[in-house]
Amino acid sequence: MTRETELLLLSAMYENGGNTVHRILDGHPELFVYPYESQLGTRLVNDALSSVFPAKYRWPVFALEADATQDYRAIIDEECKVRARTPHVSKFRDHAFDFSDDERLARYLDLVRGRPRSGGGNIGAFFQATFEAWRDFRRTGKEHVYVGYSPIVIVDAMRTMAEMPQARMLHVVRNPWSAYADTKKRPVPMALDAYMLAWMLNQHHAMLARQRYPDRVFVVRLEDVLPQPVAALTPLLQALGVAAEALPGRPSWNRQPLEQVYPWGTIRTATLAANRATAAELSADEQAAVRLAAGPYLELLGYGAYLDT
Repeated sequence: MTRETELLLLSAMYENGGNTVHRILDGHPELFVYPYESQLGTRLVNDALSSVFPAKYRWPVFALEADATQDYRAIIDEECKVRARTPHVSKFRDHAFDFSDDERLARYLDLVRGRPRSGGGNIGAFFQATFEAWRDFRRTGKEHVYVGYSPIVIVDAMRTMAEMPQARMLHVVRNPWSAYADTKKRPVPMALDAYMLAWMLNQHHAMLARQRYPDRVFVVRLEDVLPQPVAALTPLLQALGVAAEALPGRPSWNRQPLEQVYPWGTIRTATLAANRATAAELSADEQAAVRLAAGPYLELLGYGAYLDT
């Protein structure tokens, strides 16, 4: 690595639009946008939040005694590794991806060799190696910021900011009614109480992180991104030092437009109308339960009257 890695890490509670915003950023000519969720966590993550959120979505912890190969292999990165090693079982198998995980490991080892070992350095090398090993990535030659998306990683914002001085975070929030309604469509959905506890923890950590790092942590509502993606993301893009007007403003994969975000995320049609209709799928009792559980965050995030519009 010749310089500190510029990293933008997206976060969002499940079904809050993180994949949608990730795919919208994909088309920017100055961004290296990770192909799937960048599940950076390791099995060594173990703290008070470990019973709430999966290790794969957390900021990684590396073993003190590990070598560089062990560091690389500790990063869970499930979606990318499955697509690379067993493409026939990947939900992304219908989208071309010329990539070797073994080649990425070789490039990673080259990048970390001779440099002080650190968590931030490992993650920087991981992102750089990914794009060096991705053979059919549609380059513009202008890319200089890496973009990853790890759901709920905002809960580790303080560690991320400390370990990667060049990193910024964008937390995406969606009204909890639509979010919970989409979560119910999973094969094994979370119970409402469990989902809302995790949703609130995300917003709590996002508010704290933005207060502590106002120039590095950004919070955006999906409801603001959908109608005007460029306007909603301009403050972030300006902070990254990239041209806001160069953002195409529609979801894409490897810079090729997507008709729907699925299978990257549950949201198939990324429009305000579809978002509102999703909230209406909940029963009156479920809507009331979500409102009660969300508490003060509805007003703080501008959702107090969402169901009335």
